[in-house]
Amino acid sequence: MKILSFKLNGEVKFGPKVKKEDAVWDVLKIQQELKVLPTFPTDIIGGIALGFDFVEQIRKLVEAAKQSDSVNDYKYDFSSIEWLSPIPRTPKNIICIGKNYNEHAKEMGAKEAPKNLVVFTKAPNTIAADGQTLPIHADKTEALDYEGELAVVIGKTGKNIPKNQVFDYVFGYTIANDITARDLQERHIQFFLGKTLDGSCPMGPYLVSKDEIPNPQNLTVVTKVNGEIRQNGSTKDMMFQVEDLVSILSQYVTLEPGDVILTGTPAGVGKGMKPPTFLKAGDEVKISIEGIGTLVNRFK
Repeated sequence: MKILSFKLNGEVKFGPKVKKEDAVWDVLKIQQELKVLPTFPTDIIGGIALGFDFVEQIRKLVEAAKQSDSVNDYKYDFSSIEWLSPIPRTPKNIICIGKNYNEHAKEMGAKEAPKNLVVFTKAPNTIAADGQTLPIHADKTEALDYEGELAVVIGKTGKNIPKNQVFDYVFGYTIANDITARDLQERHIQFFLGKTLDGSCPMGPYLVSKDEIPNPQNLTVVTKVNGEIRQNGSTKDMMFQVEDLVSILSQYVTLEPGDVILTGTPAGVGKGMKPPTFLKAGDEVKISIEGIGTLVNRFK
């Protein structure tokens, strides 16, 4: 199921994409008016904490709307809503993995691939939506870069998760752009400031439940800047795969519903080009991952 978060008349909502339409079902309105279920979560994180039961509940609500006399009152065209990140606010900082693709590690100057996880975080203020115009932060950086990534969304609280149980704790997947100020990253000898400028983690367009992506290690990741392909990789090339990442991270951090893990980026970032080519005002970045969709943002 493809679920999106959106704002309508100032209210934050969520719902599944309408099949074969550029529209979304308002499941909160369906539940409020048709009283289909005994209870239903009012926020997306509360929903994904229910695991696959959440998907089944949404399906029941959509079916009730289809059978009602006012089916069109329960869905909205995409043009009438304000898109939000699928997870508008994470419970804690977004957890990010660096240099998780060998060729990317090389283009960033590493002599050899890391033997242990390179972990950093991005604060929740970085979260932005598909279609949102993002600041270029010209007053703070001259080296703003893109990184197209598969993002894992946790759906169940877990600590010390065994590798063979990892997918019991994953709700689904989305696309993220780990936007990075390379000069700040180097200047401060750590990643946080260079990774945490406002709007530097757009995600979307959808949160796709894991049943639609049975193998997250066989997905193409393509990033285009102004129509030019810059990254063209596959998640099969991750050095630490999804089950490794979640298991290892959970040894140190209790993972919670709504936590987002960025899994690293393939080769082809701006810093790795010769000469390095960074983002500028007016640029458009499109990141596509099969099975999820395309995340699009422009910069000003």
